[in-house]
Amino acid sequence: MKITNATVNIASPGRNFVTLKIETDEGIYGLGDGTLNGRELAVASYLTDHVIPCIIGRDPFQTEDIWQYLYRGAYWRRGPVTMTAIAAVDVALWDIKGKALNTPVYNLLGGKSRDGVMVYAHANGKDVDAALEDVARHKDLGYKAIRVQSGIPGLSSTYGVAKGTGRYEPAERGLPHEYEWSSELYLRHVPNLFERVRAEFGEELHLLHDCHHRLAPIEAGRLGKELEPFHLFWMEDPTPAELQEGFKVIRGHTTTPIAVGEVFNSVWDAHELIRNQWIDYLRMTLVHGGGITHLKKTADFAAMYHVRTGFHGATDLSPVTMAAALHFDTAVHNFGIQEHMPHTDETDAVFPHSYKFRDGMMYPGDAPGLGVDLDEKLAAKYPYQRAYLPVNRKLDGTLTDW
Repeated sequence: MKITNATVNIASPGRNFVTLKIETDEGIYGLGDGTLNGRELAVASYLTDHVIPCIIGRDPFQTEDIWQYLYRGAYWRRGPVTMTAIAAVDVALWDIKGKALNTPVYNLLGGKSRDGVMVYAHANGKDVDAALEDVARHKDLGYKAIRVQSGIPGLSSTYGVAKGTGRYEPAERGLPHEYEWSSELYLRHVPNLFERVRAEFGEELHLLHDCHHRLAPIEAGRLGKELEPFHLFWMEDPTPAELQEGFKVIRGHTTTPIAVGEVFNSVWDAHELIRNQWIDYLRMTLVHGGGITHLKKTADFAAMYHVRTGFHGATDLSPVTMAAALHFDTAVHNFGIQEHMPHTDETDAVFPHSYKFRDGMMYPGDAPGLGVDLDEKLAAKYPYQRAYLPVNRKLDGTLTDW
């Protein structure tokens, strides 16, 4: 079997997605997600102009060699654009391999380690009362784990809270929107939020919270300590992780579990975090972390240090990545939890898939390969529209982490 052609599809059914389709001389094709939120065209160009010419004629079963060729052979390693492009190729090749062997991808990764994949939902509201209502709604939908965010008194907007009654989607058309931020107001508010959630729902639910890289390590240590009575499943992205040693400070002040890594694109971004057991869950996603080939190595390394997976799964990842993640989650031994933000009906129609949600769990299905397809004719009805993630400024105007 040889790769004969590869094309990049850019469509916006609700939001922008970049999809790589790799075709073979035996009529089997595979799909990979190349979406990098707010920088989609950079990945599309990297694939079209640099990567695709290098894979034509190659054996799609040689996932390891092709991964190493694209990573080491380019000389310029890592970075989100490069690693997302590599991931798109890698996941498409695993899809081809599964289809050619007539088996789901999870069987190529060691087979099932579990019957289903526990996922967590997003509950949010403009204030605590509205957030509690959204927690109740998701609990009624069957979720056993729920991330909770709410508006902060004194701030006009904040991360994780929808502006209106629709779904929360941070990427917006046009130039980047500017949010305002105060760590002082946030730190005062969040413990009260979770005190209310536990009082309302008891200990039954797994509760999660996302700090979204906004705190200094000592501030995160304080928050984690104050949240300990409410037994969170995790506190996510408490501080920017460029300085990995910063997590040593957090770990020294709290027993609240720590998750980090949705912006990571290499095992080296988490090497010290894992080796020193400064984190409990690794959030690096397949699409930005180099694909299945690299994430399998990373997860196996993490397992030696009692670190589990907790992959990013927001709507800035297409159903191709969700399918790949669910196969990975089903197989890998040190799975922790999977984020789940349902896509729009338009997105689901463009990417028909076999994975399903039921009673707080997701299942990848038993279709050969990934079990997801691309309706190219329907995708053509949704042209690309430039969109950006927001930026964030403190109340005095200083740009800070979004």
